[in-house]
Amino acid sequence: MKAFRETMSWIVPIVIGLLIALLIKQFVFQIVRVDGPSMEPNLVNNERVFCLKTAKIHHGSVIVFNANGVDPQVAQKTNYVKRVIGMPGDTVKSQNGNIYVNGKKINQNYISMDQRKAGTGDWSLKSVSVQNSWLKHSGTSRVPKGEYFVLGDHRSVSNDGRYWGFVPKSKIDGVVKVPSWAGNKTTRQNVNKEWQHFYDK
Repeated sequence: MKAFRETMSWIVPIVIGLLIALLIKQFVFQIVRVDGPSMEPNLVNNERVFCLKTAKIHHGSVIVFNANGVDPQVAQKTNYVKRVIGMPGDTVKSQNGNIYVNGKKINQNYISMDQRKAGTGDWSLKSVSVQNSWLKHSGTSRVPKGEYFVLGDHRSVSNDGRYWGFVPKSKIDGVVKVPSWAGNKTTRQNVNKEWQHFYDK
């Protein structure tokens, strides 16, 4: 009996600790790994970042979402990391490296002008949805209710909303935050800050 009690005295705390860790991962935050160059220069391949599950999504937020059921080429759970450009109800268009949301030019100082012009292209939601044969919402001019339009920061290589459409809120795991030991001050700020000044002044 004494041996049993001693065994349980160290097993129970381990089990409780594991349960707490699982609950935190499920409902609070988890660590995710960036895969590929689509968010350069702000996030790089194999960089590990926090995904906050309770954070509110804003214009400019960098999010983690399950691309299975979003990108037709993905057949199993796969995490994508992209930046929110269009919120539900927004119109979005791109011209000469500038992006306009609801007719207003947005603040893209998280990437250089050369990076904006290199791969963003000229399009509207309607034109890009028809051109790339979105399976859902082809021909739409606004982001549907409960969904988001996302782009990668490295536009010339990013497989993002231009090619497959919108991200339902149900697919979003959370908002990315870069820890203090990763990246540099500028790239951390470009990911972590709340974009109160999403539109150019």
